[in-house]
Amino acid sequence: MPIQFGTRTEYFDTGEGEDKKEESREIPNIVNEIRPVWKKLPTDLKDEEYLAFYRQMYPMAPEPMFWIHLNIDYPFNLTGVLYFPKLGNAMEVTRNKIHLYSNQVYVTDDVRDIVPEWLLLLHGVIDSPDIPLNVSRSYLQSDANVKKISEYITRKVADKLHELFKNDRPAFEQKWRDLGVFVKYGMISDKKFEERAMNFAFVENVQHEFYLLNDYKEKIKTGQTDKHGKTVVIYTNDPEGHDVPVKAARARGYDVLRLDTVLDNHWMQHLEYRGELGLVLVRVDSDTADNLVQKDEKRESVLSEKEQEEVKTIFEAIAKGQPGASVTLAALSPDDQPVLITKPEFMRRMKEMQSMQGMGMLGDFPDSYNVVVNTNHPLVAQKLLKTGDDAERSGLSQYLVNLALLQQGMLRGEALTGFVQATLGKL
Repeated sequence: MPIQFGTRTEYFDTGEGEDKKEESREIPNIVNEIRPVWKKLPTDLKDEEYLAFYRQMYPMAPEPMFWIHLNIDYPFNLTGVLYFPKLGNAMEVTRNKIHLYSNQVYVTDDVRDIVPEWLLLLHGVIDSPDIPLNVSRSYLQSDANVKKISEYITRKVADKLHELFKNDRPAFEQKWRDLGVFVKYGMISDKKFEERAMNFAFVENVQHEFYLLNDYKEKIKTGQTDKHGKTVVIYTNDPEGHDVPVKAARARGYDVLRLDTVLDNHWMQHLEYRGELGLVLVRVDSDTADNLVQKDEKRESVLSEKEQEEVKTIFEAIAKGQPGASVTLAALSPDDQPVLITKPEFMRRMKEMQSMQGMGMLGDFPDSYNVVVNTNHPLVAQKLLKTGDDAERSGLSQYLVNLALLQQGMLRGEALTGFVQATLGKL
């Protein structure tokens, strides 16, 4: 039933040509929508009407990427419109972006007991007289219609995403930075959605190439299968900051993924726990490029055991002043860096997970990292050992360590200032 609140002035044109003029009249000011968008048929609506409704509901939000029109009358009655907002690299799970109606009567904006949590990323309206109101949460969670509605919305979301992927894959790839957070959250949270999402969930490498998960595994399994038969996925969460190790990995023919969104830590763990995929994920700076994919191959060092011990002693003296640092020797290619910094995968990932969850058990520990000395590099194998002056040895080893730290973005404050001054002094 229309609800009138006074009147409003409507302006209209009369006549044509020179006789054309503007007139006005008073009409009833109807403050409610008799047939809102979600009660109309999708075939009767234009995109402009969907967007106008979205702007009315969320005036400060950017325009949505697309939307789903819900319309079913059996085995339950449900209408609605759900919009996919632009998430970017953020995940704001709110409880007031989906409004629940019952026969066009507003009920609540807290639908967490009706819609799965990962779907709370969506915006819009659902309207159903089959959802029981004024009952306990436990009753809602066990209600058959509520379960069916939740499953229906999940299926419609998956179908819409798959449809967009099939109809225009390049456009879907362009939206992936926004869609990826949503899809990954759904895959982690909902097994049925995950099964469907395997048909449209992308991974992106540092060359901005997109692959479905199974296709990507096929792409890398020949060159990135370790001695245990696991396919090793090499990734970076900071393509620019990891420029040196990324280039080293690519020089060996490895592909490197870009996993730098807010949910990727959790998603990586989830992919590894899916045993049927047979994947192991390692960050590109977690080891030297030779050891990212562990195989039985081993390069020999040009140094004797005694010389290697001497090199290690020199660098351990430098590492003593670096909290969390340890020294390891590696027989790498002479073309590799003389010193590299690697961060052990397990401890680093544990700290990142705890940080995201607001837990600080490992927060007080300094970041642990390895100072990896390439015993086959000429600066180490020749110049360092042939230098008889202890001060010169110490200065060269400190310089090489600082250079490696700088490449990782780990050289800061006075250490960075001193390194720059020392470098300028050599010019």
